Amino acid sequence: MALNFFFYDLETSGLNARDDRIMQFAGIRTSIDLQPIGEPYNLLVALNDDTLPSPEALLVTGISPQKTVDEGYTEAQFAKILTEEIFTPDTIIVGFNNVRFDDEFIRHLLWRNFYDPYEWSWKDGRSRWDLLDVVRMTRALRPEGIEWPVNDEGVPVNRLEPIAAANGITHTRAHDALSDVEALIDVTRLIKTKQPQLFEYLLKMRNKKEVQALVNLDNKQPFVYASGRYENEWNKLTVAFPLAAAPNSNVLVYDLRYDPAPFITLGEKELADKVFATWEERKKDDFVKVPVKVLQYNRCPAVAPLGVLSQGDGWEKAGVTEAEIKRHIATLLDHPEFAERLRSLYEKKREFAPSVDPEAQLYDGFLNDRDRLRVETVRNATERELADFQPEFVDERLSPLLLHYKARNYPKTLSESEMNEWEAWRSTRLTRQLPGVMKSLQRLNTTANDEQQFILQEIQLWLESVLPVPN
Repeated sequence: MALNFFFYDLETSGLNARDDRIMQFAGIRTSIDLQPIGEPYNLLVALNDDTLPSPEALLVTGISPQKTVDEGYTEAQFAKILTEEIFTPDTIIVGFNNVRFDDEFIRHLLWRNFYDPYEWSWKDGRSRWDLLDVVRMTRALRPEGIEWPVNDEGVPVNRLEPIAAANGITHTRAHDALSDVEALIDVTRLIKTKQPQLFEYLLKMRNKKEVQALVNLDNKQPFVYASGRYENEWNKLTVAFPLAAAPNSNVLVYDLRYDPAPFITLGEKELADKVFATWEERKKDDFVKVPVKVLQYNRCPAVAPLGVLSQGDGWEKAGVTEAEIKRHIATLLDHPEFAERLRSLYEKKREFAPSVDPEAQLYDGFLNDRDRLRVETVRNATERELADFQPEFVDERLSPLLLHYKARNYPKTLSESEMNEWEAWRSTRLTRQLPGVMKSLQRLNTTANDEQQFILQEIQLWLESVLPVPN
């Protein structure tokens, strides 16, 4: 198949990709010119009896656990559909905030079901793209021809639903995965039609090598950057500067709208307290942030050379002048120790706390070549073959992961000792999830309408059916 887009969206049991699960998947394939190809996908995925869904999430989607069990695929079946039918060679996999949310759920799903968690998004000409930052940069730099919504306080809103409504795009079922995909394609078509040059440029920049050519430490140059981390006042846009190496071969960048002078003298502890402050600490009136963030090359960042600001009132839109940029860069270059302190801080910080749960250990390492063969054997094995399959994995995460895979998808293959081990793990996991779910149910029950009460009752019935019986 020629290069094509596959637009997709998920509805999930909660917001944490390590602990929560995909409940609905929808997607539509199009040509590179955004013409539909084939029939849409709209699939449910059965929620397993080791997961308690977030009541808040299910009130948004309206999908009950029971519905997924009655009509959905098992995770193993769904993973096979994804890898064999949907994420085909030469496909650009597209979503809206998918890089930070949906793609993480896909990775964890594939990891749990003995597929490589990364190949789907890069191998055989595949790639991924996220329209959220494309929307942000289009709004900030090339807004002409598109209606851009604001909220009641006049703050710019970049959510899919209000953008679609402002531009006459039908989006009747917000938070239904298929309806969201249809709206996403229409918004993509709108940007491609109204601002084709920027659209094609940002499509090219989904390739991390293209991003690295613009943003790197070998030839440090200021660049335009749109990100959710930046202020609404400037439509999430700024001019940034590559500062130091970041973990996982990424780069720390500095927001040149801010004078670095107040920060370069901070000691390591003072710097750490600001850089890694909690959400509550950042909300305090006297908190001053350090204007530094990690740019991750493989997350399709919306970046562009400074030349894009030369058109019209681009510099005014960015909220900074050329003179300020030159002065702030000179200060940064005169104090390389500031960059080094930041590099050291980020190197010591771990993004995820260590977990003893093999399902949450996706990012603890990569599969070696020997285990890759065994992993492939696992996912291709029949139920009968799995019952007697005892692979000698090198990676110690895989043996307990295999037990979980068998318990969810082929429970008849478990021996008595394996069943006892699985039930102990399941009981511990459910017990950990229960207090938060019960607290949410009690709070939501007081304000829920009839439709919402139905979902809350279904959740309560789900709890009763999956929670272990006390001894």
